[in-house]
Amino acid sequence: MRRRLTLATVAVVALGLVVSGLLALVLAGATSRRDTRRELATQAADIASQADDLATFRALAAASKALRLEGLARVTFTRAGTVEGQLPDGVRAEDLHPDRLADGQTVTGSHGGRIFAAARVEPPARVERLRPFALTAVVVTRKVDTGVGQGLRWFLLSALVTLVIAALVGDWLGRRIARPIHSVEEATRQIAGGDLGARVPDPGGADPELRSLAASVNVMADSLARSKGLERQFLLAVSHDLRTPLTSIRGFAEAIADGAAPDHERAAEVIAAESRRLERLVGDLLELAKLDARQFSFDLRRTDVGEVASVTAEGFRPELHELGIVLQVDVPSGGGVDAAADPDRLAQAVANLVENALKFARSRIAVAVEPRGDEVVVVVDDDGPGIAPADAPHVFDRLYMSSRHPARRAGTGLGLAIVAELVAAMGGRVEASSPGPAGTRMTVHLPRWRPVSGAPS
Repeated sequence: MRRRLTLATVAVVALGLVVSGLLALVLAGATSRRDTRRELATQAADIASQADDLATFRALAAASKALRLEGLARVTFTRAGTVEGQLPDGVRAEDLHPDRLADGQTVTGSHGGRIFAAARVEPPARVERLRPFALTAVVVTRKVDTGVGQGLRWFLLSALVTLVIAALVGDWLGRRIARPIHSVEEATRQIAGGDLGARVPDPGGADPELRSLAASVNVMADSLARSKGLERQFLLAVSHDLRTPLTSIRGFAEAIADGAAPDHERAAEVIAAESRRLERLVGDLLELAKLDARQFSFDLRRTDVGEVASVTAEGFRPELHELGIVLQVDVPSGGGVDAAADPDRLAQAVANLVENALKFARSRIAVAVEPRGDEVVVVVDDDGPGIAPADAPHVFDRLYMSSRHPARRAGTGLGLAIVAELVAAMGGRVEASSPGPAGTRMTVHLPRWRPVSGAPS
């Protein structure tokens, strides 16, 4: 990567130098041509004003080197259209435009790299009387000097220095960028190989984007490590939850078979209770698997949330009564709290919330339903110890079980995760909070029912 970045930097700088050099040469040539043409036009006019006789012209011709002229000639255009005199190299008679010279104009032009200028010579009166129809002009030429020779050498030298600097800068940038990326690559390779303790070292003075990339990889590694720990914790919890009821079931079943059970009816009750516990655990696992595979069916329709919540909560009243926990259900008596929801899935979500509250409640559980704007809200409160700040971000995570407060009954860390996914699938959301010094509040937000125009409500 360092080599590619260095080569790319040098290539970009070289291209910029070539483009800028060519553009500078073109502009320099155009400017030099323009300035040379103006200077020659002035010199031709000055020479023409002094070259009214051949003696003076010869003196000027001798001084042409001082004027940096390549060629200097005096020619005469006759009425017959012929030219008397030798034109400088690269200049043709038709290029001089005798008609414009006759009007007193200075004619300029160019051929290749040679610029020429011509101006009319005003002859003395005696010459005018002898040749009244002749036109005498002075023609001067000069090569365009753009300074390319010497300038090109300096340009090549400066270009070489610039390319060396570009290579050094490109190599420095390559090392600055490649080192953190190599660290990230090495850390991700270790993480992919199962080393969840691998982390990207702080790149220090690297660019903010590279530091953010390193931090993101470390956050990902932390999340994977936490998920791995939760998975391990979950497997231990599931193993315990499976082993405990299976041990009880097998023990009582063997006692009944051996005739050693003192109370067959009590043994059957234990077997039935432990079987239901196993059934619930396996059911939770299957439901999450279905949610992941999107095999859960949802029948979203107009649902009376108050009725569903009330019927579901009342189903827990006998169990709560045995535990000495008071159940309060507060739903609007006249209905009017309809939401777009699946009544069976909503009942399942409410049951999971009440069962979660049952694990921690000391003396009271309250279930309430109320409309709030465009939503219908289901609130489940308990007077348990509340949610610890460290547990708040993970309440609805799969497999997460807080060990800060002992629960009345062991769980698998799946119930609230199922609630969150069921509610999200119905277009709502669920929140957890501790409104006071103690107690927990679970709040489900569902969209209110809006009948489609023209459809029966």
